[in-house]
Amino acid sequence: MAMNEDELELHDRLSKLKAIFATPSGGKVVLIGDVMLDRYIHGYANDLNSRAPVPVLKETSRYDDVGAAAHVARGLESLGLPTSLFSIVGDDDAGTTIIDALEEESVNCTGIVRVENMVTTVKNRLIASRPSLIANEQLLLRWDIEDDGKIPDSALQALIDSALEKMAGANVLVMSDYGHGVLTDWGTEKLIKAAKEVNIPIICDPKLTGLHRIKGVDWVLFQTRGLELLRRRMGAVDASECAARLLEENQWSNLLVLGGEAGVTVYNGEEKEIHVGCTLDQPLQVIGLIDAAAVAVTSALCLKLSSRDVAYLANAACEVIMSTEGRFTLTRSDLSDRLDEVSWNLQISKR
Repeated sequence: MAMNEDELELHDRLSKLKAIFATPSGGKVVLIGDVMLDRYIHGYANDLNSRAPVPVLKETSRYDDVGAAAHVARGLESLGLPTSLFSIVGDDDAGTTIIDALEEESVNCTGIVRVENMVTTVKNRLIASRPSLIANEQLLLRWDIEDDGKIPDSALQALIDSALEKMAGANVLVMSDYGHGVLTDWGTEKLIKAAKEVNIPIICDPKLTGLHRIKGVDWVLFQTRGLELLRRRMGAVDASECAARLLEENQWSNLLVLGGEAGVTVYNGEEKEIHVGCTLDQPLQVIGLIDAAAVAVTSALCLKLSSRDVAYLANAACEVIMSTEGRFTLTRSDLSDRLDEVSWNLQISKR
């Protein structure tokens, strides 16, 4: 059975994207946002505590990984996009671990400001299983170590000034806001103005409480639950109406919504919404999904791809993350392999 017109168009598009990603684009990225350390503690949970109805975790292994904007920086470097990362960490062991890990992967960390007496954010995840069910691990508990104090204005000013100096030679500005204080109203205003002056696209992964500060940007990334929450707040009939209102009210050019096993959707107000369905039979996890999408969109914009190509590329990036437990970072080889696999599966299914 031959492919129909839509399937043939999809096959050709995926093949084209794979060919494009055979070599790095060479684009340069300015990335600013919150960074954190993700700590994963694995173990067995066979018993309950004798004094409280809680599981007892017997630790078997642990490892640290970079998270948030640091996670995005790693993915960008893997895709061949030299990235200048601007963020703030404490002058502590967690901050040192983040910087050391990124520098080992060639991420430019000279824009990371270290603040004395500040605590770097650490997210600890306890992941449990039974000895006979090692493959069936599940999250038992997460506890966060955070600094509730205000970041000094001097540190924030130094951060923004350094980022602005890099803007003239960049191809894309990415702002990754996890609500830990790096992206402020006045700081984002300066960054957006500078990016527009040199005509480079702006990608934002915002907190819902920070939408007011990202008016006029080119790409905004949401997860489905975020859009649904805003839909209810706005009283919109459906996701399409909510997206249209958000685009108009905030002067955004594109809104990319990540639906996990439901695929991705791009709204831009200029054409019918672009939806790309997930092709995985059984997605395994979604940790790192929005970071992977940010990496894919950045790469696509450096290559000056269309909105439709951005959607297909972002969906492939999400599928990479969802297809393997414990994989939270997007790499060039993984993305290329995924594009090839989906294209091949489409081809052989019609033989």
